[in-house]
Amino acid sequence: MSGHDEESGPNAGGYEPHAGYEPDVGYEPDVGYEPDVGYVGYAEEPGDSGDDAEYDEPPRRSGTRRVWQGALATVVVGLLAVGGYGAYNVVNAVTGNGPGEGDHAESSAAATPAQPPTAAEAEAVAKDFLAAWGRGDLAAAAALTDRQEIARTALAAFRDAVKPRSMTLAGTGPAPSTTPSEPAVGFRAKAEFEGTADTWEYDSALNVVRAADGRVAVRWSPRVIHPHLDPGETIGVKLLPNPVVKPVDRNGKPLDAFPSLRTVLPQITPVEGAPSTDGQAVVISDGGTKAPEQLFVLTPASAPEIRLTLDARLQQAAEEAVKQQAAGGKPASLVAVQPSTGHILALAYSSPDGFNRAVGGGQPPGSTMKVITSAALLQAGVAPDTVVPCKETTNSPKPWHNDEPGDFPGYTLTDDFTHSCNTGFIDKGLEKLQLGTVPEVARNQFGLGLEWHIGIPSRDATIPVPKSKDEAAATFIGQGQIQVNSLLMASVAATVQSGTFRQPVLRPDAKRVTTPGKLPEGVARDLRAMMAKTATQGTARAPMSGLSGRIGAKTGTVEAGPGKGTNSWFIAFRDDLAVAAEVEGGGHGNSAAGVAAAQVLKAGGKG
Repeated sequence: MSGHDEESGPNAGGYEPHAGYEPDVGYEPDVGYEPDVGYVGYAEEPGDSGDDAEYDEPPRRSGTRRVWQGALATVVVGLLAVGGYGAYNVVNAVTGNGPGEGDHAESSAAATPAQPPTAAEAEAVAKDFLAAWGRGDLAAAAALTDRQEIARTALAAFRDAVKPRSMTLAGTGPAPSTTPSEPAVGFRAKAEFEGTADTWEYDSALNVVRAADGRVAVRWSPRVIHPHLDPGETIGVKLLPNPVVKPVDRNGKPLDAFPSLRTVLPQITPVEGAPSTDGQAVVISDGGTKAPEQLFVLTPASAPEIRLTLDARLQQAAEEAVKQQAAGGKPASLVAVQPSTGHILALAYSSPDGFNRAVGGGQPPGSTMKVITSAALLQAGVAPDTVVPCKETTNSPKPWHNDEPGDFPGYTLTDDFTHSCNTGFIDKGLEKLQLGTVPEVARNQFGLGLEWHIGIPSRDATIPVPKSKDEAAATFIGQGQIQVNSLLMASVAATVQSGTFRQPVLRPDAKRVTTPGKLPEGVARDLRAMMAKTATQGTARAPMSGLSGRIGAKTGTVEAGPGKGTNSWFIAFRDDLAVAAEVEGGGHGNSAAGVAAAQVLKAGGKG
């Protein structure tokens, strides 16, 4: 055939791989190149080449070659019986190596094996190839390979998919070769891109062969483009996954290492409308389930920084405190709040199912509720030094008792608070307060029962209005149907310390609620004095011992039910830090929960 339909491009009359040259082992033809998705693929069939200067159109499979290949199989079978010469001529005619276009070279190659290229020849052709590729003359670069059409198509597809602004390719000298007859030349590739000052650099190598026609050529394979690119894989630009928001603490320190925050941080989302940037990277993909290999980040994905109110140093202290008191599998939690701002500085929890009980739990708080009951009594005319006898037992008509046996008829309200006398609070509460007074004070002055928005989902307090004196008695001492958690009770301590309810938040931009009323200044002052005496002379003395500054505390012990022991509760403040802790099955309030809370208070101060 004299027209050579297949060879009208730059490879016309050039080296044909079938003429005594063994193609790449393992090379898989027709690995679908899809130009629309910005990837470079490789096909054994290069298609029509067209004009060398235009490479924008993706390669098309050659229908002519497929027809000739099918015809060739039929013709060869029919002519083999006639004689070898006839079969030889048909084969060469179909594949473009008819008489006068390869006969001499073919016979010479058969008679004398081609000599491997010398090191100097390998270096020279590699230098020319890299120079042509680097200056964008892809036709010239492809002409220096043993698979010119495939090389030109692949180089053009790489250029169009990856879109480097410039390519600098420089030889680095001889490189190790796995094939003795193919010397290798190393090179360094450096690609620059629009929109970034970073450069993509990588090292690779070219294998060099001597073709059957005597030419020294670069042995083409996908790895010429990148050393990690294998047959069947594609290289191109791909969007990075959506930027992952990684909130930091109030000082910009990372928080993702804290166990208690693993369920918290994923719930933090950027403010609506905050700017973010989708990233792009050059990747290699096999088109299957294997994750793409990221080679170079063109544009890093970015999300707006979100600074939480947490303090990494206090968070660490809270994690350690809860871990120690939760030993043996006891569920526990702790929250620290800054009274002057309402900022949540630490939250930690331990639960078998991973549930965040620190902000989502609900259980009775025991005698820590006496802070709110005392606020109600003080506003009802009871003074801190008003005598409120502490009887060993009392009735509402349900019988009630204290943790410590004995009658103390001379106790004042402050004494009842300091020693956590249940009977004194029940008797005086039933005398002075309406059934709904304590829930009203809790809501209107302490914010318990309002709908909070702290920055993540949380549970609001449940303090129902009692329907009977028995239910009221239970409410006065933090039993019955009350449901709160460490977050809510840390806020109670913070409200007493500052005299003002500031809804706790985990992120400064959270929308806060405000209380309809305010804790009277005199009541707040009396409560601080009562909590201070409890911390220095009362039930909280042991865990608070040694803490300096402006301190106050209240213990709570809740009967968990038959055979379940008691739950330990503790709320306290030290200067501008308020803490609440609870340990299920932890015993008295001054033991497990008290130890944990004091540990965080100590970490938050100077001793």
